[in-house]
Amino acid sequence: MRFTFLGTGTSSGIPLLGCSCPVCTSTDWRDKRLRCAGLLEWDNKTIVIDAGQDFRQQMLRENVKHIDAILITHAHMDHIGGLDELRAYNFAQNMDMPVYADALAAEMMKKMFAYIFAEEKYPGVPNLDLKLIEKNKAFNLLGKEILPLEVLHGKMPVTAFKINDFAYVTDAKYFSDETTKSLKGIKTLVINAVRIAEHHSHLNLKEALAFIEKIKAKKAYLIHISHRFDKHTEIEKMLPPNVKIAYDGLQIDV
Repeated sequence: MRFTFLGTGTSSGIPLLGCSCPVCTSTDWRDKRLRCAGLLEWDNKTIVIDAGQDFRQQMLRENVKHIDAILITHAHMDHIGGLDELRAYNFAQNMDMPVYADALAAEMMKKMFAYIFAEEKYPGVPNLDLKLIEKNKAFNLLGKEILPLEVLHGKMPVTAFKINDFAYVTDAKYFSDETTKSLKGIKTLVINAVRIAEHHSHLNLKEALAFIEKIKAKKAYLIHISHRFDKHTEIEKMLPPNVKIAYDGLQIDV
């Protein structure tokens, strides 16, 4: 499988609107970060993880012509704000778009996008085939077994996804023993690390590195980076050899 980091920034993205800090004004293109999302590809199959406000820009940048399904981690706007853009793929593919989410995210999406899920729809709205998933219950998607794992974003449950020896964990602060056990020895881990200072609902750098060490991940990539962290080149200097800071457009084999 190939994984593309569609976006690696926190909910505000980088640069932050109206900010003139060194990170937001950096000329290093790796410091320009769209909201977090990912693209998994195998055997001409294309799966997108999350569809935030930057979804359209990300699809255009990566020239994504076809999407088979969407995996939703949780229903905060930086992860679902681009759902309306799926109507373009409805038209092009002549199909309802399968969207996999847990019950909480599904309920929130129905409230936030009531027009999409209305019984009587206005012509041209997205057509989504909402499929409910449950934590720790694997499901088959296009020949791959996908295991949803629950992490806590403060007190809010968020779905992490484990596929083969790859795991995508965003907006996490706390891990249950069961989730930790499931991630033990993972070959490739994508995990949030919002900044150096402690955060109430995200892992900071110290916590992310400690968790990576705890589960003995072979390789890890940090995402959900805020402008309060540091420039890309400076963050690189803070990391052990098996941990990298991801950047928008980075592609890895998993």
